[in-house]
Amino acid sequence: MSAATHPAVVVGIDLGGTKVRAALADTRGRLLHRLTEPTRPGIALIAQLTDIVTRLSALAPDAPVVGTAIGGAGVPLPDGSGFTQAPNLGELGEVSLVAELRHRLGHPVVIENDVNIAALGELHAGAGRESESFAFVSVGTGIGVGLVLAGSIWPGVSGAAGEVGYLPFGSDPLDPRNQRRGALEEVVAGNVLAQRLPQPAGEPPLTAREVFAAAEAGDPLAIRALDTQARWLAHTLLAIDAVVDPGLYILGGGIGSRPELLAPLDRWLARLGRPGLRVRSSELGDDAPLHGAVHLALAAAITPSSLPRESEAS
Repeated sequence: MSAATHPAVVVGIDLGGTKVRAALADTRGRLLHRLTEPTRPGIALIAQLTDIVTRLSALAPDAPVVGTAIGGAGVPLPDGSGFTQAPNLGELGEVSLVAELRHRLGHPVVIENDVNIAALGELHAGAGRESESFAFVSVGTGIGVGLVLAGSIWPGVSGAAGEVGYLPFGSDPLDPRNQRRGALEEVVAGNVLAQRLPQPAGEPPLTAREVFAAAEAGDPLAIRALDTQARWLAHTLLAIDAVVDPGLYILGGGIGSRPELLAPLDRWLARLGRPGLRVRSSELGDDAPLHGAVHLALAAAITPSSLPRESEAS
């Protein structure tokens, strides 16, 4: 589809600690072009993000970029100027990420937590299209939840809603070693899943992907590792359900979106007395944050009421 057929475009960015993924999209939310590259830490990040938007905009020379949205692994500051609790993104000093990008790019720039962004993606283009309320549970490097209530993200008063890694179960919450990233996260994080299959001395640790492959091949230790993962994920869903009762859970992230988790998760939910809990895997996978960021950019550049959902655009 020619870029000239679209009056404007936006950029959505998934900003991770190790890589940046970005997409150029039209005003219907359709992803036109993408790029991925390693994340530059600290102050160099501003120049990198500026360059990414500039390179993507060059792919649609007849359609101006009217907004950019960034989902990052941190808590947005109350004034929306940048992220806090985002050690993987490095230090920006006194520089406002958003203000500097707005100055350089000349259009609205907005930010949001990466899991909330992914939840927005599922709401408008994925497994949440037909649900006004749900919890998007992302399990990968860590664990986080994006709460969609009555069609809108609920960020919490301080922007930190959904930081379920700090739930006080899974490991000892009183042990200071478990307080940096949270008692629950210490048993569901990707590196912990990999460590459940010990390797011979001198061998590199397995990846989470390799654990899933070993389980598929029938390795009893790998199967047990996934069962343990499902056990604590089931506890997490029930804790959320007891407080929020969102009606639907969408599992995402590099680990959470794996369909192999659904069967052991269902068994644990049944053992815990909740066999009927509605749980689905993400439909968008890695693209959920991009779709969510695109929607947020469109909302900042135009108006939320004018934005079609993906099902209307197709």
